[in-house]
Amino acid sequence: MSTEEPQLENGAKPEPEHNPESNPVREPAPISEPEPNLASQPPSDSTPVAITDADPKAEEPKDASIQSNEADISQSNDQNARPELRKDDGSRTFTMRELLSELKTEEGDDASTPRSQQSTLHPQADQNSAAMELINSVTGADEEGRSRQKILTFAAKRYASAIERNPEDYDALYNWALVLQESADNVNPDSTSPSKDALLEEACKKYDEATRLCPTLHDAFYNWAIAISDRAKMRGRTKEAEELWKQATKNYEKAVQLNWNSPQALNNWGLALQELSAIVPAREKQKIVRTAISKFRAAIQLQFDFHRAIYNLGTVLYGLAEDTLRTGGATNPKDVSPNELYSQSAIYIAAAHALKPNYSVYSSALRLVRSMLPLPYLKVGYLTAPPAGESIAPHSDWKRSQFVLNHEGFQQVNQLEQKQTQNLSGRPHITNSENRAIKVDIPDIVSVSACADLTLPPGAGLCIDTIHGPFYFVADSWESLEGWLDAIRLVYTIYARGKSEVLASIVTG
Repeated sequence: MSTEEPQLENGAKPEPEHNPESNPVREPAPISEPEPNLASQPPSDSTPVAITDADPKAEEPKDASIQSNEADISQSNDQNARPELRKDDGSRTFTMRELLSELKTEEGDDASTPRSQQSTLHPQADQNSAAMELINSVTGADEEGRSRQKILTFAAKRYASAIERNPEDYDALYNWALVLQESADNVNPDSTSPSKDALLEEACKKYDEATRLCPTLHDAFYNWAIAISDRAKMRGRTKEAEELWKQATKNYEKAVQLNWNSPQALNNWGLALQELSAIVPAREKQKIVRTAISKFRAAIQLQFDFHRAIYNLGTVLYGLAEDTLRTGGATNPKDVSPNELYSQSAIYIAAAHALKPNYSVYSSALRLVRSMLPLPYLKVGYLTAPPAGESIAPHSDWKRSQFVLNHEGFQQVNQLEQKQTQNLSGRPHITNSENRAIKVDIPDIVSVSACADLTLPPGAGLCIDTIHGPFYFVADSWESLEGWLDAIRLVYTIYARGKSEVLASIVTG
C-alpha cells in the first residue's frame, strides 16, 4: 500500500518533550476581539487563548468568548523567559551572556561577521544614525532590562561598524535587525520615546536589505514576519493592519519555502492568517480560515507533540463552528456541521491539555469545550471496513459502521443483528450475525497514514499498521480522514509521552 501522509512511528525511543525556551525565536501573540456568545455556546467563564513559546504565566482569562489566538503575556514575562537573540533553528544563536563575552573579546578587533568580506570604508553614518538614536534612547523597565539594553546597544555599534566597512554584509544587517527587534521588546511600557513601532519598522528595513542581499536567509524572513506581526497588532482591525498581516503571511510563506521543516513557522503562519481573517471582508474570511487550519495541521504533522499548534487548531475550529452557526449552519451537504466542528475543536484542546496539563489556558479552555466531546470517548464516527480479521476482502464485503476512539484504543462498535430462529424444540433461539469487532490497542500502533490502493473500495483510505499487522478503512471524505488521522496520532503521542492518564481523566472523569 502506498502512503500519502507522514507516518507516526512506534518502537523508536520517544523524542524528549519540546522545550519552548530552547527556541529563542518568538511566535507572535495576535490580538482578538471576543465574539458574541451564541445560545448554543457554553458559558465562557473560562476562555481558551493561544500561547507563545514561553510558558504562559497569565491568569486564566475571564468574561470573553473563545479566542483563536495566543495568550496576552506581559512584555516583562516575555523578556525574562527569552533572554536570547532570536534566530530560527539551524542558525547560530547567541545568548546575551555569550554575545557580551564575544563582543568584549573582539573589541578593537575586526568586527566583520563570518560571511562579510573586507572592503574599503564606506560612509554609512547617515543611514545608521537614525537606528542608533532609537537604540540609544531605549530604557529598560527594570535593572535587568537596563543591563540587557546595554548589551544590545554595544551589539548595535558593532554591526553598524561592520556595515560601514561592507554595506553588503547581510549577516551584520540581519543581526542588527535582531538587536532592533529585541530593543523594541525592551522598551519601557511607560516610555513615550522611542516608539516601539519605530524600532520595529527600522528592523524590518534591515531584514528587507539582508534578504535582498541573501534571498535564501530563511531566519530573516521568519523574524521579519514576527516584526511585521508586532506592528500589525498595534493597529487593531484597520486597513493598515490588514496590509501588514498580508505582508507577514507572505514572509512566513517564504520562510517555509526555504525551510520546510519548521513547525514554528507554520504555526505562526496560521496565526497570522487567523488575524487576517478577522479583518478582511466576510466573503474572503472562510477561505483564509481554512488555509490557517491547513498550516496548523501541517505543523502538527511535522511535530506530533507541538501542543501550541494543536491548541491553536482547536481554537480556529471553534471559531469556524461559531461562524458557520451564525450564518445558518452548513448549506452544502458536504460541509461539516457546526456540532461536528465543535467536537473536532474539543479533541484538539483536550489533546493539548493532556500534553501540557499545567498550562492554565489549556485547563480553562477544556472546561469550556469538554461537554462537546462524545464522552466517554474522544471521537466517534463512521468508517467503511472489511470483516474483522480480513484485511483484504471483496469490496462487497466492506460495511460502513461506527468506530470509537479513547485513551486505550480504537474500536468498531459491534452491532448485534438479532435473528430469531426456531430450533427443534420450537423455542426461539437468538444468534449474533456479527460476533467480532475490529479493535486496535494504542500501544500496538506502529504507524497511522492515509493510503490508496486498488484492493480498497474507492474513497479516502486509512491504514493503521500495528505489531499484529495492518488494518484498512475508508473514510466518508478526505476531510473526515484528516480528522481520524489527527485524532489517532494524537492519542498515540499522548501515550508515548506518558500522559494517557491525563487523557483518561478527561474522557472518563
